[in-house]
Amino acid sequence: MKVAVVSVRDVLPLVDALTAELASSGYDESEMFGYSVERLEAGGVHLVGASDDGAYVGVGGVEVADDGTAELKRFYVLPSHRGRGVASAVITALLDHAAAAGAHLVRLETGVHQHAAIRFYARHGFEPIAKFGPYVDSASSVCMARSLAT
Repeated sequence: MKVAVVSVRDVLPLVDALTAELASSGYDESEMFGYSVERLEAGGVHLVGASDDGAYVGVGGVEVADDGTAELKRFYVLPSHRGRGVASAVITALLDHAAAAGAHLVRLETGVHQHAAIRFYARHGFEPIAKFGPYVDSASSVCMARSLAT
């Protein structure tokens, strides 16, 4: 498996698969806060893709703000590749990038039905926090954060 910086067009099928999986998990459009392709392309989201045998099987992004905070965006691994270390490789690359870019805190939002994702993030040092930003009034959101060593 290889993890590398990618463009959103490289991993568009994975971004679409994430959206479809969330919709099939019972979230309506107002409860899915993922960035559109246009926003991913336009605004400072550092995307990495994990490939296996030449095909992308995982994607994740991190957006670093000027205040030293970062937010994970569009994190997804194909079901056929879950449990194989793909997600751990992607999150490691994203956390490394955030730290190198000067972030001291990485936050994320996931859904209340994403139990495996919540456990995964907890294993990687994320802890529950109060809802922030666009998620404050969302009953379906779970927010987590992790400090980065400086």
